[in-house]
Amino acid sequence: MPDQASWRPTASPAALRLRAESLRRLRDYFHDQQVLEVETPLLAQAATTDPHIPSYVVEAGDGSSLYLNTSPEFAMKRLLAAGVGDIYQVCKAFRRGESGRLHNPEFTLLEWYRIGFDHVRLMDDVAALVGVLAAGHREFDVPQRISYRDCFRHSLDVDPHGASGAELMACAAAQGLGPVAGLGPEDRDGWLDLLMSHCIQPRLGQNRLTFVYDYPASQASLARLRPGPPPVAERFELFIDGVELANGFHELQDAAEQRRRFEADLRARAAQGLDTVVMDERLLAALDQGLPACAGVALGLDRLLLVLSGSRHLQQVQAIPFERC
Repeated sequence: MPDQASWRPTASPAALRLRAESLRRLRDYFHDQQVLEVETPLLAQAATTDPHIPSYVVEAGDGSSLYLNTSPEFAMKRLLAAGVGDIYQVCKAFRRGESGRLHNPEFTLLEWYRIGFDHVRLMDDVAALVGVLAAGHREFDVPQRISYRDCFRHSLDVDPHGASGAELMACAAAQGLGPVAGLGPEDRDGWLDLLMSHCIQPRLGQNRLTFVYDYPASQASLARLRPGPPPVAERFELFIDGVELANGFHELQDAAEQRRRFEADLRARAAQGLDTVVMDERLLAALDQGLPACAGVALGLDRLLLVLSGSRHLQQVQAIPFERC
């Protein structure tokens, strides 16, 4: 039985007005840039294979399973391959089990793709849009760009591309983070993620936009790789006040390479005892047909509103969070 106050929204009228104003401003921005607004389904027959992103499964009437989308990326890339051009979308996304100060299982994503852009040029686009949305609400210092390698060198005096798993373990122990159950010396990315989230990220973007770029090749996801040494993913993330807001890629166009990455994800899921998911063959077919050279980014709109409003918890900027739905 819900308590008597649980019917109430958790966002103030001012926060709801900020959301409405931000939606209007971002649509005006993209209209001026001649970027087309699109809609794609929230339900899909295939899911993301990423072991770190858990999907909600919905039973269809015929006994088959569907997935609530964790991002509109795959469907939007099918539109790009069909020749639609520059596009954006504001939509709900869903990730099972994600709940906390900066997480809600249902959240609002802004995702867009620019034809002919690389990830470097897209950072300019992201900074321009955030500036438009922040106007009159918050002023930021000059944006910063720093490589993933320099983040680790400056904060921890370690090279994330060259350090062994054992060296990263030792670095984590020196920071008071080890040992960690399930993480051994062979899991370099696990230790890199731990060091980034606990030791580096809280310091990033203090009153300014900080773009971290050139992630390890092993963390490329759907981004292109740039040959080394060392090879790196042409990918960036945006941080403000220690909060991760956006993840952008110079998009991979190679269908065969994308299939190899999906298959590696599925092997990792099996090794970790995670649910088997269906690979998106329609996306792979679209890539095989030909994705135009482009860059794309997903920006968490709820988190951006939290930063712009000076809030501490997502519930302060979401009308009705998961716990009260």
